[in-house]
Amino acid sequence: MAVGEKLGQVLKPGDVITLTGDLGAGKTYFSKGVGKGLGVSDHITSPTFTIINEYSGRLPLYHVDAYRVGNSDEVYDLGLEEYLFGEGVTLIEWPQVLEEVLPQQVLEIEIVKDEKMENQRSFNLNPGGSRYDDLIRELTEK
Repeated sequence: MAVGEKLGQVLKPGDVITLTGDLGAGKTYFSKGVGKGLGVSDHITSPTFTIINEYSGRLPLYHVDAYRVGNSDEVYDLGLEEYLFGEGVTLIEWPQVLEEVLPQQVLEIEIVKDEKMENQRSFNLNPGGSRYDDLIRELTEK
């Protein structure tokens, strides 16, 4: 949660973050941290059944869970592009099915659960563009 909170503090309008990891890796918990860093006061929950939850903070947070999205056609029906290219931050769990509609520049974060220590996680950050190179540099300086 602390890593997510630090990230939330440096995010800017239009940022898109994708989260991957096994079930139970902590994607929603990480999202709660991002929300906290953005100043969201609402309780952040997994949008598995609603697909997209919206929260107000320093910037709007659009929390997307694509686990139950069957194909990219459903994405267009949801109006995801309006979120991706809006003034808020879009955080996407299970982004694999959405790849063809994602912007070229995204920050991909893989959360890996430690096999030996249940409460330990590692984060693999893959910056997809100069904006996210800068963001990671800023994040590591915090």
